[in-house]
Amino acid sequence: MYKCGFVAIIGRPNTGKSTLLNRILDRKLVITSPTAQTTRNTVQGIYTDDEAQIVFLDTPGIHKPQDGLGSFMNSSALGSILGMDVVLLMAPADEAIGRGDRFIVERLKTEAECPVYLILNKSDLLSKGQLMEKLLEWKELFPFKEIIPVSALKGDNVEEMMKTLKEDLPEGEAMYDEDTITDHPEQFIMAEFIREKILYFTRDEVPHDVAIVIEDWQEDEQGISIMAAIIVDRPSQKGIIIGKQGRMIKKIREQARRDMKRFAGVPVQLELFVKVERNWRNKAKYLKEFGYDRDDYV
Repeated sequence: MYKCGFVAIIGRPNTGKSTLLNRILDRKLVITSPTAQTTRNTVQGIYTDDEAQIVFLDTPGIHKPQDGLGSFMNSSALGSILGMDVVLLMAPADEAIGRGDRFIVERLKTEAECPVYLILNKSDLLSKGQLMEKLLEWKELFPFKEIIPVSALKGDNVEEMMKTLKEDLPEGEAMYDEDTITDHPEQFIMAEFIREKILYFTRDEVPHDVAIVIEDWQEDEQGISIMAAIIVDRPSQKGIIIGKQGRMIKKIREQARRDMKRFAGVPVQLELFVKVERNWRNKAKYLKEFGYDRDDYV
């Protein structure tokens, strides 16, 4: 009896959603960083074994939007609640339940038509007594089908979560080949690797004013050659990304290329340049060009 279904991972920013998906797939598909709202698009990761194929949707963190990009991200995340076989609400066990959590729970009450699991991340940081208190607090908010404490970073209890998850999936044949781990184009994944390194190395200096556009892509028997534009909002951010004597952009390029090579399994050559497009996050033209095209903003 083979199972196949769709599972959305939702939650506030920086709760470990992408880390969990990478742990499930046992490889790096989704970028992560300590910066909130790292994930912008809904990323589809496909897990396949002898018992089931599960299509996971890793969604942007749901937050109070400040611009058009933020509205796109919220719309993308909240829209993923519909049509799922299971929804995983992910929250950090070591943090208080906040207004953002309660907002998501209220949306689930009106829109979720499938089992909803609460995945309490970083549960290893709590004592058994503290964890029990947190479980009871969450139970008062919503009738979760399951509440599962995990550590996405360490992998604690993730295997048990997967076993439970399979029980709620419908019977069906696999929709993708067993070697397929995402339906996103390879160019999207490569661009995300670049953005991850910028977030990691620049932190708060260049928060979310960055977009990546693949300007040229060539493949041959020698590997892949990529030219990418790093789009920023202000000239000062361009200077930060380039760095003194080009050191920062060189570091970004080297680290991104390493992840690209590991992902693609072939040599990768990468060229980067920086371009300023003021206030691009509020301009429909640029949102569409950079892949954040959505008319039904929440």
